[in-house]
Amino acid sequence: MTVQLDLLRHGETELGGGLRGSLDDALTTLGWTQMRDAVTGQGPWDRIVSSPLQRCALFARELSERLDLPVSFDKDLQELHFGAWEGQSAAALMEADEQALGLFWADPYAFTPPDGEPVLEFSARVLSAVSRLQRDFAGQRVLVVCHGGVMKLLLAQARGMPREQLLQVPVIHGALFGLQVGPDGELAEVDQ
Repeated sequence: MTVQLDLLRHGETELGGGLRGSLDDALTTLGWTQMRDAVTGQGPWDRIVSSPLQRCALFARELSERLDLPVSFDKDLQELHFGAWEGQSAAALMEADEQALGLFWADPYAFTPPDGEPVLEFSARVLSAVSRLQRDFAGQRVLVVCHGGVMKLLLAQARGMPREQLLQVPVIHGALFGLQVGPDGELAEVDQ
């Protein structure tokens, strides 16, 4: 039996763009609006599962109360930890270390930011979370409130893209995408 995961990216954050990773910054007023707008007229969901970082978790709690849905938090749905690059913009990294940033953009699996989480490990933990969701909530529709990197990883896999193209998947703030996860873990994108 499959599970449908509706993946919602958090909205704009107070500290702005750049590589947020494990930083736990809050949503802006616009960020809250982006997320509320994204779920208007969507669903219905059986439950909500969220990254525990506040830019996801606070909205997940608000929505669960409004819709009277159970909510839980899974640390394996957190964003990639960018190590020394956390909080920096691509422009700043281009000035500081253009070559390293180029290697990361060309193949994030082959290059890890200094003191960062290897994308292979990130992929394993995210897919482990998806496997648990499929096992625990088969037959249900689950709203997953998470991060751009998590969504890029899952969408790239569902679309059959080469792993080197992971960072080329566009996922804007407040984006909502649907995935079906089969019992074998196979991912398929579905229309919202």
